[in-house]
Amino acid sequence: MIPPPSGHGGDGPRLAAALGIAPSAVLDLSVSLNPLAPDVATLAATSLEALRQYPDPAGATAALADAMGIDRGHLLVTNGGAEAIALVAAGRPRGRVEEPEFSLYRRHLATVAEDGPRWRSNPHNPTGRLAGPGERAAVWDEAFYPLATGHWTRGDADTVVVGSLTKLFACPGLRVGYVVADDTDFMARLRRHQPAWSVGSLALALVPRMLALADLSGWAARIALLRHELSGLLSSYALRPQPSDANWLLVEQAGDLRGRLAPEGVLVRDTTSFGLPGWARVAVPDEDGLERLASALEATA
Repeated sequence: MIPPPSGHGGDGPRLAAALGIAPSAVLDLSVSLNPLAPDVATLAATSLEALRQYPDPAGATAALADAMGIDRGHLLVTNGGAEAIALVAAGRPRGRVEEPEFSLYRRHLATVAEDGPRWRSNPHNPTGRLAGPGERAAVWDEAFYPLATGHWTRGDADTVVVGSLTKLFACPGLRVGYVVADDTDFMARLRRHQPAWSVGSLALALVPRMLALADLSGWAARIALLRHELSGLLSSYALRPQPSDANWLLVEQAGDLRGRLAPEGVLVRDTTSFGLPGWARVAVPDEDGLERLASALEATA
């Protein structure tokens, strides 16, 4: 029995259990992670002494702020992008969300109104398109922006940015996100509202080490090439991937693509939770993943 899709993807372990295979044997393209990321598990294995210490975010904050080229007082390290969104929504509880859009904005905003300050993922989730230079938002979710552009941030003034290192370094279980804002009073309120020791010591210890391995421009360029190959592969099986700037493709009217591929140990994202039933979102894999996907598509053609 193939497990039904969750609301957020990442069902690889459940599919592995259903198929009686190891989780590592599943090609999970329902989660849009950096296919070129370094092996964070290896880094973590040599940093386990941090687990004996109370969390101190100072070092991670300094390393990330320096990498982004911003003032350290304008940055808050969070327990993943989810906490970043929740904190900003608590500090500014009224907003506008234009569907389809990432579901956590509506979940955490107290009031969603047509005339509220705009929240916008960039690149847009689920379409994968970058916002135009003239577009404005009060809150930009830039979790995937570095992988789309090779730069840390769009850098708009007088806005709030939320982001996630766990997408960039393909380690969603580690939970490292951030908030960036020029408004120091607003940032001070977020720090007061954030629970003590929100981000664990292991995650904080790994941030400087991960950043030392970052290659934003190289990753973005390589992902663009892989995305082109993925689009060609999907099109060759009469699927209709939409144009994208992100590390995934949205596939129009894909039928039960998830159900077709899952028995082959390959997962794609069901987009019903975005209000797009019958469509699919497919993360960009590395070269080996492209071959695995091609074999699964051929087996189910």
